[in-house]
Amino acid sequence: MTILDSEAPAVLIGDLDDTSRAGDERALLASLPTGILIDGVWRASSDGSTFAVTDPSNGLTLLEIADATPEDGEAALAAAHTAQREWARTAPRERAEILRRAFDLVTARADDFALLMTMEMGKPLAEARGEVAYGAEFLRWFSEEASRVSGRYATAPDGKSRLLVTKRPVGPSLFITPWNFPLAMATRKIAPAIAAGCTMVLKPAALTPLTSLLFATVLQEAGLPAGVLNIVQTTRAGAVTGPLIRDPRLKKLSFTGSTGVGTRLIADAAQQVLRVSMELGGNAPLIVFEDADLDQAVEGAMLAKLRNGGEACTAANRLIVHESVLEDFTARLVERMQAHTVARGTAPASKIGPLVDEGTRAKVHELVSDAVAAGATVALGGRAVPGPGWFYEPTVLTGLPADARILHEEIFGPVAPIISFSSEQQAIELANDTDFGLVAYAFTKDLARGLRLSEELDVGMFGLNTGIVSNPAAPFGGVKQSGLGREGGFEGIDEYLETRYVGIADPFAGGAA
Repeated sequence: MTILDSEAPAVLIGDLDDTSRAGDERALLASLPTGILIDGVWRASSDGSTFAVTDPSNGLTLLEIADATPEDGEAALAAAHTAQREWARTAPRERAEILRRAFDLVTARADDFALLMTMEMGKPLAEARGEVAYGAEFLRWFSEEASRVSGRYATAPDGKSRLLVTKRPVGPSLFITPWNFPLAMATRKIAPAIAAGCTMVLKPAALTPLTSLLFATVLQEAGLPAGVLNIVQTTRAGAVTGPLIRDPRLKKLSFTGSTGVGTRLIADAAQQVLRVSMELGGNAPLIVFEDADLDQAVEGAMLAKLRNGGEACTAANRLIVHESVLEDFTARLVERMQAHTVARGTAPASKIGPLVDEGTRAKVHELVSDAVAAGATVALGGRAVPGPGWFYEPTVLTGLPADARILHEEIFGPVAPIISFSSEQQAIELANDTDFGLVAYAFTKDLARGLRLSEELDVGMFGLNTGIVSNPAAPFGGVKQSGLGREGGFEGIDEYLETRYVGIADPFAGGAA
């Protein structure tokens, strides 16, 4: 292990057990399909092209896999369209049993999924195992919701007719998922679609497609019929998904990613009034009040800031701390972050893995450098770790000016900018001073204040005295430029259902029989 200096976290680039784990990694990679999945068949791309999936901890190629073409995308949608009618007629209990079997299979292969995510995305194994448990829970949750889709039958207020309201599947859906949570972002969309009776085309992120390929094999083993799920991983995202969004056979688009890309997709989808769900960027505030339990607040900040190395839309982007506890909170946070070892995710000591690629690390350092140039003080870190791999030191910044870019842009790295406030109203104004509204966190012992914040903060989710809000049983989503729609919870399946009303003539109009 190498210590960069007394002010830096422990940095260990290599893996303490590279030799013993290498065989497991090779065997897992060798077991994966490398093609695209269309109508239940794994096949090469139509032009035979492939692309490399690399390990962000060292830049080495993990696997070469098929690179889908626009023609492959069209074939995937055609398969989903053909399968839709029969799949929609499948008994809800049958769909539920498929999801439950998938939950059991993912859980049984938790170690494989965790290792694969660590290899292709970089997160420490402990966090990857946590994602497996979280992602699998969407399969179990929606297996329980599949048979609970219901409507209503009522007498019209004037008594002259009957009202029948039913739910039916939206139809073929296109899912575009991000690289930061390769399993959970897939299950969060696929599970409710299966439960509702929708067929799908999935385009996973080109940086982390392998987890989706493994998950698809699990769904096949669980009994998912051919054509219900089709996968087209590609480096030509726009060329493959653009024609699908314009195709009248597609009925639904669900995207998780940046606001910039999301707004363009919304514009494209508007051309055929395509139903959309968008889980976009975030700029989460974490507010620490003067009466907060500082141990709890620091622990919450560590979870909200460093989960996934900060590469999460729910990450605390701005730490807003009351001036009376600013110094104490900062010192405690620096001490905790300084103790985090930066290493390849498979290393037992790893607490922070590499960022996903060179561009992500460059953006993080650019934001840190801009803040320092504007007058911020580096209390910890502030540097890229020399390679191989795309590692960045856990970083704490203080004394930031209000116009620093890092306070207004999504960081997506292990960097904690701290600013102060003096009153509750000022804290609320600072927290709401953003175009985003995904999640906010606050730490206070005053329940009345917590309830006020839950109503005053412009967000879709709020964590009170906790640094984690994500839960499969709760609706996940934001307001403002953080998106449209909700995933998870009772609300999640509604995104894949249409409401149909049937007006029925009064059965007593001709007299009772």
